Amino acid sequence: MFPNRSLFVALVTSVSLCAGLAVSTASAASLDGVFSASERKLKLAQASQEKIDKIVEQTQGVHSQWQAVTKEIDGLEVYNTLLDRQIANQLTDMSDLNTSIDQVTVIERQITPLMLRMIDALDQFVALDVPFLPEERAGRVDRLRGLLERSDVTVAEKFRSVMEAYQIENDYGRTIESYNAMHQVGGAEREVSFLRLGRTGLYYQSNDGQFSGVWDQEAGGWVELTDGASRNQIRQGLRIANKQVAPELMLLPVKAPESVQ
Repeated sequence: MFPNRSLFVALVTSVSLCAGLAVSTASAASLDGVFSASERKLKLAQASQEKIDKIVEQTQGVHSQWQAVTKEIDGLEVYNTLLDRQIANQLTDMSDLNTSIDQVTVIERQITPLMLRMIDALDQFVALDVPFLPEERAGRVDRLRGLLERSDVTVAEKFRSVMEAYQIENDYGRTIESYNAMHQVGGAEREVSFLRLGRTGLYYQSNDGQFSGVWDQEAGGWVELTDGASRNQIRQGLRIANKQVAPELMLLPVKAPESVQ
């Protein structure tokens, strides 16, 4: 047994304190290692997360580009489909146009002789008709003949001009007109006023009122009117044609129409 119990207790207590201190020091060192490892792991996790975030961001960018390209491709497909339809329609129109051109060529070859016959018929009609406005009407026929020979005028314009001339001649039959011209009267060339009543009657009267006459279509010549009543009626008809007075009934000699056999 120990001779000094107090000394023994002190030694035991000192040993215990040293052992506790050693254990505490070892524990502290172990905790530092744990914290250091945890910190390294955290940094590694943060670096990994940053890489993952970058990869996700890149992936989202690529995905957005893919969506944009996909939409553009869809739009191009719709546009190409529309273009294909337009091209098909244009090809159809071109085919129809070529057919029309071929038909127009045939029509032009046929319509030119027709216009020549129409002009010849109009010329003959003017020559056989009541001789009013002879120079104007003959000049219209001559202009039509010259128009047909021009290469810078379309066939459509030529045909329109021929039809217009026919329309003018047709209108003469339902209008009243007065015009001045030189005429052989009483053995001398005099200026007279002509009165045309459609194609029914053609009359003249000298400016001094001394000479009056009517065209006799059957005889093919002028017949002088000497009675005062006819002269007065012609004078009144001229005033009506010039719109100097209101229209009214006129009593003028008119050739009776021929009976149809």
